[in-house]
Amino acid sequence: MVRIIPNFSLILPDIRSCHNVGAMFRTADACGVGQIYLTGYTATPPKPQIDKVSLGAEQWMPWKHYQDTERLIKRLKKQGVYLVALEKTETSEEIGNVSFDFPLALIVGNEVDGVATDILSLCDHVVHIPMRGKKESLNVSVAAGIALYVIGKALSTKKTF
Repeated sequence: MVRIIPNFSLILPDIRSCHNVGAMFRTADACGVGQIYLTGYTATPPKPQIDKVSLGAEQWMPWKHYQDTERLIKRLKKQGVYLVALEKTETSEEIGNVSFDFPLALIVGNEVDGVATDILSLCDHVVHIPMRGKKESLNVSVAAGIALYVIGKALSTKKTF
């Protein structure tokens, strides 16, 4: 049985594909995420493409929609939420080498443009998943799944929830 981590959330800004949104609902549920924030033009349930891929997770996973990602992030930051962006930059750190604080929100990027620069500047940490092949990135839902698992495991070992 998955233990829900109430102070662990996922932010999905401007995700183009409903299939990716559905996959992240399902993965967030599997990893114990307590809240999903859908921002910008990210599609919201109910929507057949989301529902098909999430296999029902959209019905019980807590989620909210906010039009303005930056405003949401500033609000969460004021509440003491540790903000982590998943994006490869010149200064990002390998996800396996980072110690995470709690409560935490993981921000993943748009399929084409990644996490916007103005959002990156508001984050406490920017992490990346090391790539070993020719490609330098993963599908956003796959990358989110890896990051949610790594962060969830790190947070659950702290036993602070």
